[in-house]
Amino acid sequence: MNKLLIVGTVAFDAIETPFGKTDKILGGAATYIGLSASFFNLQSAIVSVVGDDFPQEHLDLLTSKNIDISGIEIVKGGKTFFWSGLYHNDLNSRDTLVTELNVLADFQPKVPQSFKDADVVMLGNLHPLVQSSVLDQMEKKPKLVVLDTMNFWMDCALPELLDVIKRVDVITINDEEARQLSGEYSLVKAAAKIQDMGPKYVVIKKGEHGALLFHNREVFFAPALPLEEVFDPTGAGDTFAGGFSGFIAQSENISFGNMKNAIIYGSNLASFCVEKFGTERMETLSKAEVAIRLQQFKSLTQFDIEI
Repeated sequence: MNKLLIVGTVAFDAIETPFGKTDKILGGAATYIGLSASFFNLQSAIVSVVGDDFPQEHLDLLTSKNIDISGIEIVKGGKTFFWSGLYHNDLNSRDTLVTELNVLADFQPKVPQSFKDADVVMLGNLHPLVQSSVLDQMEKKPKLVVLDTMNFWMDCALPELLDVIKRVDVITINDEEARQLSGEYSLVKAAAKIQDMGPKYVVIKKGEHGALLFHNREVFFAPALPLEEVFDPTGAGDTFAGGFSGFIAQSENISFGNMKNAIIYGSNLASFCVEKFGTERMETLSKAEVAIRLQQFKSLTQFDIEI
């Protein structure tokens, strides 16, 4: 089986949307990526850090999904990273209420020996120096390195971010971040500038409006599935990344044509994530449900036209 190495936060979230609110629940980029990637036939491992306040039941959940957790460091006496956010009525904008780095502040990632030869590395949203440190520990060059980042790192760690961007094959960011990173308003121009920074492929996420994939002068667009109810968009981007990287790792096909399929698989899984708070929907999701909705995606985008 092929190997996927996932780096990112395993955390607590407290979320409020127009549909309700939660106390501290399971969250974190690596958690969503791992749960999403578990739908593919591969070996995956998470590299992260938590405090000893992190419940064993959450670790057992990851293990039950065949995710290797030997790379999750548990700091005795430490507190787990915590984020709290309030979503506005449109669910596209939010206010961060609380960010407590806790054990994440001094995180030194340690890649398990058995995953230093991973085929695909998914660098979840973290400090660019942490992302670079993981690449430094790989004993074999991965077939594909995917990086997710955000405007926070563009504001406070841009030189370090540009250094790690040079080392990756795919970058996934949203449209606002693409514009900030490139200085271009047109997403086509923005993607071209970002490709010049290093990545061969640029994925620009547009939330409920789908995702764009750029490679050289080729462009592919995948819509988001129109949903009757969206309860909580937290983790949707990470779930997308897990589906994208998981499909690529399973298929071993790193081509623009196959990346189109990976975008659809990622969008498909992300459409489930938003249906309930936190990781709740991803924990109970079945492969049969994924297959049925994948057919809906196909129907949504397939048409015959005479030219």
